[in-house]
Amino acid sequence: MKSGNACYHSVQNLLSSSLLSRNLKIKIHRTIILPVVLYGCETRSLTLREERRLRVSENRVLKRIFGPKRYEVTGEWRKLHNEELNDVYSSSYIVRVTKSRRIRWTGNVARMGEDNLIHSLVGET
Repeated sequence: MKSGNACYHSVQNLLSSSLLSRNLKIKIHRTIILPVVLYGCETRSLTLREERRLRVSENRVLKRIFGPKRYEVTGEWRKLHNEELNDVYSSSYIVRVTKSRRIRWTGNVARMGEDNLIHSLVGET
C-alpha cells in the first residue's frame, strides 16, 4: 500500500493536468499505479479494513482524474461524491481484481501436484 501511495504521488500532477485527456489519465492509472498496488495480491488475504483502504485510495486517484464538478445553478465547484464515481467508473475495480486474482491463484495451486513445494507452504498436504 505504501509503494502504491508513493507511485500515486509521483504522477499526481499528470492526473490533474488539463493538458491530458481523461482516457489517457485512466491509462496512466491502470498501467502505472494499479500494478504497483496489486503486486503480490494473490498471496495476501484481504481484511475488510484493507478492502476499505484500497477503495479509498482508488477513489482518491479517480477524483484526481475526473476533477471537480460544477453546479449548474450556482456555478460553484465541488469534488465528486463516491456515488458519482461509481456511475462514471466502476469504483470497486481494484477489490474485484484482487479477489479474482486470488481465486485464479488458488485454482493454479489446486491443479499443481501434491508433491509440489507450494502445497507444503500453503498448508495443504
